[in-house]
Amino acid sequence: PDGDDNPLWGRFARYFGLRTRVLDDFVLQSAGAGARQVVLLGAGLDTRAFRLDLPSDCVVYEIDRASVLAFKEQVLTGLSAAPEVKRVPVPVDLREDWADALTAVGFDPAAPSVWLAEGLLFYLPGPAETHLVDTVDRLTAAGSALAFEAKLEKDFLAYRDSPIYTATHRLIGIDLLHLFDKGPRPDSAGALTAKGWSTSMHTPFEFTREHGRGPLPEPNDALEGNRWVFARKLAP
Repeated sequence: PDGDDNPLWGRFARYFGLRTRVLDDFVLQSAGAGARQVVLLGAGLDTRAFRLDLPSDCVVYEIDRASVLAFKEQVLTGLSAAPEVKRVPVPVDLREDWADALTAVGFDPAAPSVWLAEGLLFYLPGPAETHLVDTVDRLTAAGSALAFEAKLEKDFLAYRDSPIYTATHRLIGIDLLHLFDKGPRPDSAGALTAKGWSTSMHTPFEFTREHGRGPLPEPNDALEGNRWVFARKLAP
């Protein structure tokens, strides 16, 4: 009821809503351009296979740890939920060699694909992020696309007193800063550009202004360092 004055259920929730909408649009645009394989890295409870109006011949691959996908399956079964397109869970840890697991269930590296790493990379160790980005590059054909979220600040603790972090800890007992990997972050956007991808980097606030909904910058803002990166693989 107190809207953005509540840092967790107001402002942070609107941030997640905005991010979901922007990445929905990215997936749909990529499918409209010919991608028929959607890969969700760290899929969690993602429901895009159930709610997006994707072409009927699309396949959504959901990569996450086996325990996460098992819990998700239990929830979906309880709801009698049915996906709109073919959905293929891929139970594997992204810190391991997941490429073989993905191709073993039908993913075709020679066909265009669209990938999402939504709210994922800053939880992984830096070398795991580099391996993930290199693997995506290796498994993608020209015309493929990737969207991911990055954080620019070198020291996450600089925003320890940000209302978003303190409210999350106080209201639901989760210390987000404890979950983030504290090691140095690689320049994944730069690495993709060097590999021949076209990349663009945006603040979430650009989309707040575009859609007329979502968070805007405020003092001591933990969202200020968040960047949404969109990359498309060009023909060699």
